[in-house]
Amino acid sequence: MLFIFVTCFSFILFFKYSLPIKPLPPWAYEMRLLSFYFWKDFSTLFPSVKLLKKTLSFMFSAKSIIIIKNNNNTTRNTQNMIISDLDEKDNGNEMSVLDLPNLALECILEKLQPDGLCKMACVSSFLRDICLSDYLWEDHMKKRWGRLIGDVAYREWQLYIASKKQSSYFRDGEKGRGLMGYLCKLWPVMLVGSSNSIVNGESKKVKDSSLTPVDSIVSCYRALETGKFWFPAQVFNRENGHVGFMLSCYDADLSYDSLTDTFQARYPPHGRRSAAIESGVTWDRLRAPPVDNSPHDLHISDCLNDLRPRDHIEIQWRRNKQFPYGWWYGVVGHLEACDGNQTYCHCHENDTVVLEFNQYAPGSRWRHTMINRKDHREEGNEVDGFYGGIRKLNRKDEISMWEQFWPAEILE
Repeated sequence: MLFIFVTCFSFILFFKYSLPIKPLPPWAYEMRLLSFYFWKDFSTLFPSVKLLKKTLSFMFSAKSIIIIKNNNNTTRNTQNMIISDLDEKDNGNEMSVLDLPNLALECILEKLQPDGLCKMACVSSFLRDICLSDYLWEDHMKKRWGRLIGDVAYREWQLYIASKKQSSYFRDGEKGRGLMGYLCKLWPVMLVGSSNSIVNGESKKVKDSSLTPVDSIVSCYRALETGKFWFPAQVFNRENGHVGFMLSCYDADLSYDSLTDTFQARYPPHGRRSAAIESGVTWDRLRAPPVDNSPHDLHISDCLNDLRPRDHIEIQWRRNKQFPYGWWYGVVGHLEACDGNQTYCHCHENDTVVLEFNQYAPGSRWRHTMINRKDHREEGNEVDGFYGGIRKLNRKDEISMWEQFWPAEILE
């Protein structure tokens, strides 16, 4: 008791004769998110916190009264109002965000970014259940990851969570930054400590809901952001733009690195080659797989009868049958007998389709190839490689994405 008195008395003297109040640091504004529910749960584990809260509240209010009196010559009535307000806070009657109607509270939470929702989830168990609900995270998931997470990645996620019995959203992952990051880790521990509550004079076991469902959207978002979940996607110009892969797109497993805002790509092995790994892959080089099949499987073309000169396409190609397919960009060209005049062109009526890859120099064996419109499946040989399924590019965003990787010099 003597120790507590000496400590508090020293702190009061230091506080009273301290320097003039300076602007609060950024983390102090985050503390406004904490309501009296935080102190209630926290004091369950540490009873002395309640005394500390009252002591701090008294000192801050006393300091406010001194400042008001010295600077603004405030009347005694104003001081009494402040003291009265302090008494009300001690009784737990102050307004908080939890006093808002549910609809108004949800409208506010919908405006928060993911980090804001995570901070609000640390305030109380009531807010945690709301802030981690799927409907608040659907838009964030779509905006952040919707372009990369396709049907293939979603199936991989289902397999991933099937082996997980509990989520590690708040307990594992990277270290939190600042005070709120620490609270995010500490809060589930406090909830476990306060899980036994007294209701109507009887002890009632409260279900620990600090664990988010493993199949929730927020769990998927967390797994992606921390890089724990390797998801399938495709990478343009693999291996840092190696000349042998210019204007191509290959399947890979990706893991996000939040420190550099880039990805690590793990490509499947090619023949006897081990799996290649590339770091520093940027967002603009990625896309979700356009078709739902393995890179070793042939894509069945459904656009052969619609192909006309100047159409943009991407076609599967692989060096040999032990390699997986990659997608390569090209355009439909004219037959040799056609002069290219659109008025008299009948190339679309011929069974032979010319595919041009204009990133290669004229005369290169990679410049063009021909396929049969009627029975095309896989064509080629061990020298020139094998051409597989074809996709016609109808959307402008798909075409522009390919064109942004056009090489600065024509390839040989």
